[in-house]
Amino acid sequence: MSVGASPVRVRREAVRVVVPATSANLGPAFDSAGLALAVYDDLVAMVTEDEGVLVEIAGEGEQTLPRDEQHLVVQSMRSAFDRMGVEVPGFVLRCINSIPHGRGLGSSAAAIIGGIVLARAMVEGGAEVMSDADVLQLALEQEKHPDNLAAALHGSFTVAWIEDDGKVDVVRMPTHPGIRPAVLVPAAELSTAQARGLLPEFVSLADATVNIARSALLVHALTLDPTRLMSATHDRIHQHSRASAYPDSVSLVSRLRELGVPAVISGAGPSVLAFLDDDAAEAMASLQTGDWIVRELAVSPAGAREVPLQPTS
Repeated sequence: MSVGASPVRVRREAVRVVVPATSANLGPAFDSAGLALAVYDDLVAMVTEDEGVLVEIAGEGEQTLPRDEQHLVVQSMRSAFDRMGVEVPGFVLRCINSIPHGRGLGSSAAAIIGGIVLARAMVEGGAEVMSDADVLQLALEQEKHPDNLAAALHGSFTVAWIEDDGKVDVVRMPTHPGIRPAVLVPAAELSTAQARGLLPEFVSLADATVNIARSALLVHALTLDPTRLMSATHDRIHQHSRASAYPDSVSLVSRLRELGVPAVISGAGPSVLAFLDDDAAEAMASLQTGDWIVRELAVSPAGAREVPLQPTS
């Protein structure tokens, strides 16, 4: 990335960015596959003459998230401004959050990607100063696995990986029109750090071979042939290793799969992601899900992006 000789100027008007929820792993493709979902955090920011930040939060996290420099969106914006060589003493930030927190639906990835893209949008010619590849590389400094990050940035279905030199790369693919995701969200939260702490240090060659084959099939199933999703979403590496952290989620996945519904743990859990057709939707409707919130969602074809400001009333 090169800033060039011309000074980088900050836009003075308010800027709005929306960023989607994401589900990662999708069964076997641990830390690599991500799917963007049509639930969005809505971020608006404007540069001020005063130093420091003023943060307003509505929706998810409004009672718990910090309203200062510790806010993850603020931290991500600051890192992006620094990377672009821009000095922004202060700004106001409004977050209207719809992505559930601590549920395996990419809320932290949305905050990181959303903050970086928001900062880029606040700079004149920001896309020339910081490319999407730069955005993803910077985001990886805050979250060490690129699965949710890539889907939050690019939308649709993504496969991301880290090269031997530490550079991250991604392929975005449109999903088959028959892909119908549904999320089942429990009341309880689970931190990603806690879930990752339960992962095994080593896996068997047999389990690795199964997951490699199913991950390859997953690409075919999501883009060309959804009838293959039951086999394509089978995992033998991470879900049962973390079962003690979300036993109800693992039980729900098992019950859904017994009914013929392709279902997986969403990201680090505890939410469950299911893929529906008419038969699967009918089977899931017959299942007693208790306090779980069940939402059928569309795939978000777009990732984090600037959108027009909503008119004020």
